[in-house]
Amino acid sequence: MQRNKVHHVYTVERVASELGVSEALIQDLTLVSARAKPDAEPDSVLTVAEITALDRIDASRTRPRLRRPTLAAYLLQIAMLGGYLARKHDPPPGNMVVWRGMTRLHDIAFGISIGSSRRCG
Repeated sequence: MQRNKVHHVYTVERVASELGVSEALIQDLTLVSARAKPDAEPDSVLTVAEITALDRIDASRTRPRLRRPTLAAYLLQIAMLGGYLARKHDPPPGNMVVWRGMTRLHDIAFGISIGSSRRCG
C-alpha cells in the first residue's frame, strides 16, 4: 500500500519561526543542501553582497577560478574560504568546511559594506 505524499512549500521565515532559529541559519543550511542543484543560479541561495564579495575575492587571484557563475562554483569558493584546498584528488567539501567558509564570507561581506559606505569626517 502506497500513501499519497503531501508536499509542503516552506519559506525561510516560516521554517525559522517554527524551529525557533534565525533566518541566517536557515539560509546557511539551504546553501549546504544546495549541492543537489549545482547548476542553479547563485542568487537563489546567496545574497547580492555575498556574491559581490566572492567575485571580488576571485578577481584578486592571479588565476580566477569562477569561469561559470553557477551555484556549484560559488559553493567551491565558499568551501575554500573555510579551508578546503580543492586539489584534484580531494573529496568534495564537507558541511563543516562550508559552514566555516560561510562564516568567513559573512564577515568579509560585512567588511566590504562598511568600507563602501564611508561617511566619516
